[in-house]
Amino acid sequence: MVGINKPVTRPTAKKTTPMFPGFEQLIEARIKKAQDNGAFEDLPGSGEPLDLEDDRHIPEDLRMAHKILKNAGCTPPEVQLRKEIRTTEDLLANMTDTEQKYRTIKKLNYLVLKLNAMRNTNTSFDIPQRYYAEVVDRLEPNKK
Repeated sequence: MVGINKPVTRPTAKKTTPMFPGFEQLIEARIKKAQDNGAFEDLPGSGEPLDLEDDRHIPEDLRMAHKILKNAGCTPPEVQLRKEIRTTEDLLANMTDTEQKYRTIKKLNYLVLKLNAMRNTNTSFDIPQRYYAEVVDRLEPNKK
């Protein structure tokens, strides 16, 4: 019965030596000096909770690129089109002029067609276009 009384050893973290000896102490000293001088006081967002976004759905190798694009205000074309469709639908809901409604519905149908063509999915998942007669009937309050 060999090994019954042997202590269990766990692997320890490998210590790395810094590339430049003393560099870490220099950094720590500068951070401490900046703290003493008050450089980190009254920073924007100080005392507020961190806004940590859930990016688990993004592959790990693409997370940094997505974060850079998001911070730069870049949105994917599909998301931009969906926002424009929602805005156009909101405008359409408040219109009273029938001719203007017709032009807006044409624009809306164009945006929906563009969005559907952009996506590489089955056509059963396409967003349906809005048809003039149906929309006008629903939008005009006194029409029966």
